[in-house]
Amino acid sequence: MLANVAAGSTMYERAGGDEFFETLTRRFYAAVAEDPLLRPLYPEEPARLETARRHLELFLIQHWGGPAVYRSERGEARLGQRHQRFHIGLAERDAWLGHMRAAVTAGALRPLDEAQMISFFEGSANHLVTQP
Repeated sequence: MLANVAAGSTMYERAGGDEFFETLTRRFYAAVAEDPLLRPLYPEEPARLETARRHLELFLIQHWGGPAVYRSERGEARLGQRHQRFHIGLAERDAWLGHMRAAVTAGALRPLDEAQMISFFEGSANHLVTQP
């Protein structure tokens, strides 16, 4: 598969499309569901946790060059505004980022793509900190 990757293709295409991002977010949210620091930040009902997972999946698909379903369903991302109501300090950021790094690494992307994706998540995690 990697030999067929076009130089101008998007991360969405290189990673494997919708399937990659669904698997990534399922892997990530499985870890969040077991994390005593992060789990309380999400709704208790499993169906609502699945909704949060799906929103992240759609956002990532759109961000990395896939269909803009997220925008059509939820509008502009406004991640800072959407997360402002949550207590996200450095400990929460680090826990979130640790789970996301593990989820990305398990996806077996090409090294440059993996590094680019992890760098994006590092910047995003830092941006979403709401508490000193």
